[in-house]
Amino acid sequence: MKRGHSWLVPFFICALASLARGQAVVSAPYAGTAKPSASARESLLIGRGDLLHITVFREPDLEQRVRVKDSGEIDLDLAGTLKVAGLTAADAAKAVAQLYTQGHFLNHPQVSVFLEEYATQSISVLGQVNKPGAFTVTTARSLLDVLAMAGGLTEIADRHITVQRADRSENTVVFLPNDAATSLRAGAIVYPGDTVLVPKAGIVYVLGDVARPGGYVMQDDARLTVLQAISMASGANRTAKEDATRLIHKTNGSYRESTVPLRDMECGKKADMQLEADDVLYVPFSMAKNVVLGASSILSSTSSAAIYAAR
Repeated sequence: MKRGHSWLVPFFICALASLARGQAVVSAPYAGTAKPSASARESLLIGRGDLLHITVFREPDLEQRVRVKDSGEIDLDLAGTLKVAGLTAADAAKAVAQLYTQGHFLNHPQVSVFLEEYATQSISVLGQVNKPGAFTVTTARSLLDVLAMAGGLTEIADRHITVQRADRSENTVVFLPNDAATSLRAGAIVYPGDTVLVPKAGIVYVLGDVARPGGYVMQDDARLTVLQAISMASGANRTAKEDATRLIHKTNGSYRESTVPLRDMECGKKADMQLEADDVLYVPFSMAKNVVLGASSILSSTSSAAIYAAR
């Protein structure tokens, strides 16, 4: 390196050190609008409330720490107001350099932007997880990692999980079946600021004279038939009056009751029936033991029924 260019040495050292710390350094005026690259999304974006440390090479008077306002803007010394929310640190550095150049304050500013404090870089996990809450992250994580941070799914969790993006631009539904290999190949990515919602799975109740009465979580495809539900309940007891099996279907705050020909279904004389979430199958006891229960009494007993996750 020539002696006359020895002043470049400290600049290169400063730039390399800044990049090692995660800063974004821009050494040329920025042309065009300051927007994140669409081809490769950065996971860590500037958000409202974040604290930025801005430096300009060889301009110590312009070094400043600014908090991003609720409007998404920051106030820069000399240059004025600049919107940075939703930008990466690199794009924000370009925008700052452009503002100083357009205002004729500096000719070739070399700007660096470093995010010192994150106010919005967290992922919220809600619904059927063991430890719902907000988890601080500084980079994108896989959906499985995020669910692990939240203590994993509960037994009654639906496997159709919704991820709402931070900018509310889209809701992505990810299906995680109860199969390790398939779930690992799902490849869903959650970014800082996103919200993960795990809904409750549909439950079908099988009550009355069966071996194991209770509520049964519907399968991954949310499909369950009468015979499948009876099988999950370990079948009807020998004392059961199967021909008088009742199906109670709740809809719009009311319920509809019908008789299910259970014995004929088991013998193949009648077609199996598809059930819906919150349906109640009630298998009456034999005439000697029978206690006549109204639909409202049967429905009220579902609140105390044991729940079984047959996955």
